[in-house]
Amino acid sequence: MIGLKSHDFQGSHIVDELEPDQLPKGRRTRLQVALIHDGMGRPLRLPVIVARGERDGPVFGITAALHGNEINGIPVVHRLIESIDLRALKGTIVAVLVVNVPAFLNYERTFDDRTDMNHIMPGKPKGNIAQVYAHRFMDRIVGRFEYLIDLHTASFGNINSLYVRADMTDSVTAEMAYLQRPQIILHNPPSDHTLRGAAMELGIPSITVEIGNPQIFQPKQIKASVGGIRRVLCEIGMLARRPVSQAPSPILCSKSHWIYTDHGGLLEVFPNPTDKIESGDVIARQTNIFGDLICEYKALEKGVVIGRSANPVGQTGSRIMHFGIIAESGTPPFLARTGRKKAG
Repeated sequence: MIGLKSHDFQGSHIVDELEPDQLPKGRRTRLQVALIHDGMGRPLRLPVIVARGERDGPVFGITAALHGNEINGIPVVHRLIESIDLRALKGTIVAVLVVNVPAFLNYERTFDDRTDMNHIMPGKPKGNIAQVYAHRFMDRIVGRFEYLIDLHTASFGNINSLYVRADMTDSVTAEMAYLQRPQIILHNPPSDHTLRGAAMELGIPSITVEIGNPQIFQPKQIKASVGGIRRVLCEIGMLARRPVSQAPSPILCSKSHWIYTDHGGLLEVFPNPTDKIESGDVIARQTNIFGDLICEYKALEKGVVIGRSANPVGQTGSRIMHFGIIAESGTPPFLARTGRKKAG
């Protein structure tokens, strides 16, 4: 049953929780799912689009803007949903346009109380505002999913490649990652208290797609991400398969870490995302406010730039670079593309 009509957004309906099987088949339904209330008692609702096919099948979840300034995922949702032929769709696509509504409205990464929402999942039914928000989001929406793709970007002051975080020892999530055709795949077991980790704990195969840079729409990355999600939908049988064109193989990273400054000053980082680095390469330098050289930073090992700082002002302990360690071909933790199990 669809809830009350919204006066804020024409054609949308207000509901307390998501019930995909109660929505009409062969239609796109706009919902506002209530989560919490502000200090005046006004409800805060998440904008959700549900595209339900005419035939039964899986419930496929897509989430965007868990960090409020990471917005490339929003037009990915728009374009994907618009492109779906509901007569051919088997199952249901549930797309949460903005997960972290307070942060989105404030042009911020974190929740109102400065909580990073991707570090407290699945939240708590009785807790502070961010914990309750996270719990109700998981309980009222994510718990209905059978697959999840969580869309992110770099944070303020940083730039990213198009890359995927996934547990590459899991046959389903490894396949989902390869189907994105990203520039880089980072083996990243589900972390405690991330959305991806909380969903995996519920048995929902999940990956994180990092789509470029914050607080900006980037058409090339958006188009690539729409194509990646469609390929997953085809692989699990929700859409008919299409001819597959060849694409460059992603760079596979077995692990990664951030490199930080040990001094403050004006920071210049030389490599760009996807650049490969050799041990001993100069990757950045710092000068003081008068232009005097303070120090140079060199790579201690070979790897690849997953993302890097774009902020010229770097205090002690500032991020320089997200550095990926390239996995050797054919060795763990990666599943090979031949002989792996089909997603789903």
